[in-house]
Amino acid sequence: MKKDNLKSQYRVNEQIRAREVRIVGDDIESQILSTRDALHIAEQKGVDLVEISPNAEPPVCRLIDYSKFIYQQKKRQKEMKAKQVKIDVKEIRFGPQTDDHDYNFKLKHAMGFLADGDKVKAYVFFRGRSILFKEQGEVLLLRFAQDLEEYGKVESMPVLEGKRMIMFIAPKKVTPKKPAVEGPLVDEDFEDDDERPVEEPVRKKPQQKAPKEYTGPKVEGENWDD
Repeated sequence: MKKDNLKSQYRVNEQIRAREVRIVGDDIESQILSTRDALHIAEQKGVDLVEISPNAEPPVCRLIDYSKFIYQQKKRQKEMKAKQVKIDVKEIRFGPQTDDHDYNFKLKHAMGFLADGDKVKAYVFFRGRSILFKEQGEVLLLRFAQDLEEYGKVESMPVLEGKRMIMFIAPKKVTPKKPAVEGPLVDEDFEDDDERPVEEPVRKKPQQKAPKEYTGPKVEGENWDD
């Protein structure tokens, strides 16, 4: 039978050893009482007296149904656990004289690991007399870190531990690029004519035609200057 460690963390009712306690709870004014009086109030309300802060002076006890209290604590623990980000460590192994093809293959995998939020443990394994090439192994790891600088940051520099030279790279949070500063639009800003803003045509005022000069016979009494 699995033991409930959460229940063993709290004293309840007659398990409380302090002579006096501070009681808190829903619709209850915080006050200091003898443990006996506090138990009496809990009994009247049909709840339990749960010690929630044993190191306080005096200890703090909550008036609440014990089963409900344990349920709330378990629910809170699950919520906190769900918020924690789990980071896996992926290992990338090199030899001191790894060729470019193998290096690029492992570099691609490391990029994927870091992009997924995993940590990368890159190391060079020295076998036999290859330990003489430890400087070459360090150069390889530093090159590896430089090629991954857009995806991760070095958490610890290369360190020789036995036959391994180890380096850790942590994933880097990618920040979106800032948008370019808006300015006046010019022709170079558009790759297609369809993207160009349509300019409204300027309406011109209609031109008034000059009156034609009358060349016929004039009639007496008419004003020809209008």
